[in-house]
Amino acid sequence: MKILITGVAGFIGFSFCNYLLKKKNINIIGLDNLNDYYDVNLKKKRLKILSNKKNFKFYKNDLNETNKINLIFKKNRFDFVFNFAAQAGVRYSINHPRKYIDSNIVGFFNLIENCKKFKVKRLFYASSSSVYGENNNFPLKESEKIFPKNIYGLTKKINEEISYVYNKFYKLKTTGLRFFTVYGEWGRPDMMMVKFIDCFFKKKTFNLHNYGKHIRDFTYIDDVIQIMFKLLKNNNKLKEYDVLNICSNKPISLKKIIDFLKIKNINPKIKKISLQKADIIKTHGNNSRLLKYIKHNTFADWKVSIIKVIDWYRNEMI
Repeated sequence: MKILITGVAGFIGFSFCNYLLKKKNINIIGLDNLNDYYDVNLKKKRLKILSNKKNFKFYKNDLNETNKINLIFKKNRFDFVFNFAAQAGVRYSINHPRKYIDSNIVGFFNLIENCKKFKVKRLFYASSSSVYGENNNFPLKESEKIFPKNIYGLTKKINEEISYVYNKFYKLKTTGLRFFTVYGEWGRPDMMMVKFIDCFFKKKTFNLHNYGKHIRDFTYIDDVIQIMFKLLKNNNKLKEYDVLNICSNKPISLKKIIDFLKIKNINPKIKKISLQKADIIKTHGNNSRLLKYIKHNTFADWKVSIIKVIDWYRNEMI
């Protein structure tokens, strides 16, 4: 089986790729543009781990490089594609909207067009809980009407709509993965969990938006990996077009997370500031549709998982 993973030097792409490379009869082609939205050295560390595997090959390309992407597809003939390549960051999207249009819409179009052209069995792609906006009908089901409140969430909504059209007119099978606040080892340094730990060890001030009143459906990376692998194995049981919440269905307040981190002696200086206008106050997803396809009834204990993240940071980042 040959699989393309885009955004392979990113958090979720790397973690999933590293897991798949340990399986028999799976060959991975990884693609990433190694942009500098956050520390490129972290991306290179991840990539170094992957590059030690014989069944892995890496291309440093951008999805907007139409001809090069076409050649990669033509040369490799992928069975499945997992797309994690995107311009990330909700707050960053306010001042840099064009980056999101170029990467998350134009780049996505180039990818899905090649999936159609070269008859990929299924495209799995990263969507986001951000598509729901400030919908308060918790826990949120995939059937809810979606009204994104920022350009990042809007681009993910458009990805889902493009995928629907490609399934309807070209019979390309697609599965959108609406991720809810994924955290864990090798996590993004711009996201709350790793950022808080990083601020402590580097003696920096942590900006606590909305005075810590945010609530998030935190989902541990190991759960995410297991879920995606089970979806891959059960590919034939999935609908030809679908979107699925990838979440624990167990929202936690940031204040509760921070209090636990402080108990574990991770206690940076905190500056409490008001709500950032792109932020969503609460996320809480319903995962019942997902669990109809796969068996994953036990999600990681968040306290145990956070301790693993702290240990990883001490071992790999200091």
